[in-house]
Amino acid sequence: MTTITGQEREAVYKTIYSRRDVRSQFISKPIEDDVLMRLLDAAHHAPSVGFSQPWDFIVIKSQKVKSEIKQAFDIANQEAVEQFEGDRKALYQRLKLQGIFEAPVNLCITCDRTRNGPVVLGRTHQSDMDIYSTVCAVQNLWLAARAENIGVGWVSIIHLEALKRILNIPDHVTPVAYLCLGYVSHFDEKPELEKMGWLSRDDLTPLIHFETYNNKSVD
Repeated sequence: MTTITGQEREAVYKTIYSRRDVRSQFISKPIEDDVLMRLLDAAHHAPSVGFSQPWDFIVIKSQKVKSEIKQAFDIANQEAVEQFEGDRKALYQRLKLQGIFEAPVNLCITCDRTRNGPVVLGRTHQSDMDIYSTVCAVQNLWLAARAENIGVGWVSIIHLEALKRILNIPDHVTPVAYLCLGYVSHFDEKPELEKMGWLSRDDLTPLIHFETYNNKSVD
């Protein structure tokens, strides 16, 4: 395996820092099949506990399926609205929180919790490591998409039971991420929620602990 060059290292960091959760900037240009396969292959090369590779990928282009997903989102989103009050509620209602129809490709990444049998190396004491592994696959795909100048938006405001019903996902398989993928007009300089004033990025320093939690000094 070759050593990463300085230029390659900078490209990785640039990709990380310029990644965005995209909802509003999708354009109609389709994602080429070979590009989509590169993204899925990048996801498939994520680290996984016990090399279990518990993920599957449901590629969705059908307007009928997207319509059902959008209806499920609308139901959950209305429930979410009612959990906020005052100015927070008003701001929430102004946010665009999905690009289901606008994105040429929707993608559901799932975790098969029975893959490789009842005992999996690394899951003997932390059973959710398969879920965490699948999230690593999501991040791999997201960064690869940014390197391809493709936007990704994660739709989390939806009941898992609705996803499983619409996408015919078996009981033993857990939906982890429902993503919207597509080329975009631009990537924002800042995350959209930061730009809209929902939250700002936390300072890193208070989040760093040494040896034990809440120990802020270096011995």
